[in-house]
Formats: sequence, C-alpha cells, structure tokens
Amino acid sequence: MEENKTNGREEIFSEKVKAGKRTYFFDVKSTRSNDYYLTITESKKRYNKDDEGFTYEKHKIFLYKEDFNKFMDALNNTVNHVKTELMPDVDFDSFNHNHDNHEKEEEPAKSTAVDSELKWD
Repeated sequence: MEENKTNGREEIFSEKVKAGKRTYFFDVKSTRSNDYYLTITESKKRYNKDDEGFTYEKHKIFLYKEDFNKFMDALNNTVNHVKTELMPDVDFDSFNHNHDNHEKEEEPAKSTAVDSELKWD
C-alpha cells in the first residue's frame, strides 16, 4: 500500500522550512531508474468551515536535474533584484533564524530570507 502512495519513488533527502502559516518541503526523490529530482511543496493550513476542522492545501513543483541551474539562476536573480533594487535598506540578515532553534520557536517566523548566492552542492 505504501509503495502505491509513492509510485515506487524513494525519498532520499528532505528539508523543511516553516514560514508563518506555510511550510515548505524540499525533497530529493529517486526514480525507478536511479535518477534524482526535487519536489518543492508549499503546505498551507486552512480552516474548513464544513467540518470545523483544519485541512492542508498543498502545491507542488517538480524540478528535474536538467533545470536545476536555470531554476537557481532565476531564483538568485529575482531575490537579488528585490534585495538590491526594491528593498536595499532592509536588513535581510535580521530574518535569519538559528537552524537548530527553528523547530523550537513558539511563534512562527513571519518570513524567511534567502542567501544572496544559492548553490547546488
């Protein structure tokens, strides 16, 4: 049954970023042919009026190895444009949180900062 949920794709690595009411998941998965790809999932907690409970709205992006560099270039260019052209007076480092304490925060972070130079290791 579990194999049907993942379609035989093994999860290799996962990173979670909490950002207010949203959580982002960065997951490396493998295909049956031992190739790798990245999924980026945005999960938002929503109140469901019908059953007076919470549901999670999820949006997912699949990123394949041939697009890693183009994706990172576009992300870096976009973030750097905001930092240098649109908001040069904002101290983006003040948004950084100690990664070890990030999970223990009682009040979720309002936003997350992205390093000016992101690299694929």
